[in-house]
Amino acid sequence: MSMSDPIADMLTRVRNALRRQHQAVSIPHSKLNEAVARVLKEEGYIEDYQVLPEKPRPVLRIKLKYVGDRRNRESVITDLQRVSKPGRRVYVGSDEIPWVLNGMGIAVLTTPQGVMTGHKARRLGIGGEVLCKVW
Repeated sequence: MSMSDPIADMLTRVRNALRRQHQAVSIPHSKLNEAVARVLKEEGYIEDYQVLPEKPRPVLRIKLKYVGDRRNRESVITDLQRVSKPGRRVYVGSDEIPWVLNGMGIAVLTTPQGVMTGHKARRLGIGGEVLCKVW
């Protein structure tokens, strides 16, 4: 079955797993999904990710991150929001990159130099497509 929006599928699976307080979530692997997971790990929103070579297609396994003790634990990710969609792409210049919660969250962009956060793209002076916002 083909999927029209793999990034939205990834964000929805992570959001659902966080609501049920799962330790990890499995997502169909793609280079873009792996790049978004890499950015989330670098920024401290997830613990780790790995690519499992399963048949018929590899799987991206994301280990979710929580804070607090077992009874009162909360996820590090409060919410994820898809910005650019297949029906309406959102491209921004380096001076138009959105701030997420006044800098408390991140915007994930795909740029000519790869997938990165809005902070890094702003620092490098490049724009691109805003994939999602995470806070």
